[in-house]
Amino acid sequence: MGATPNARIQVSRVPSKPVRRQDDGTLTIDLWLSRDGVFDSDAALRLTPAEAEILHAQLCYALDDDTAALIVPESKRPDCRRGVATGRRHL
Repeated sequence: MGATPNARIQVSRVPSKPVRRQDDGTLTIDLWLSRDGVFDSDAALRLTPAEAEILHAQLCYALDDDTAALIVPESKRPDCRRGVATGRRHL
């Protein structure tokens, strides 16, 4: 992607592709890159297991608010997200 002055760049996760563990242990998240609303290219975000754990914990904290109860019922949340409505954190 070449730099264009004032271009609006957006990075989105490819919704149809799951996070994958590679043979070397890294985790890969497929991304779409678009410029000014037009698809430009694919990219892959590769994280070490430690980086993925940190991102996971940061996302749990960032999502730890009252809106979580409106989005996904507690019974369907992953273990780290249960108890959000009561203010407990399971990290």
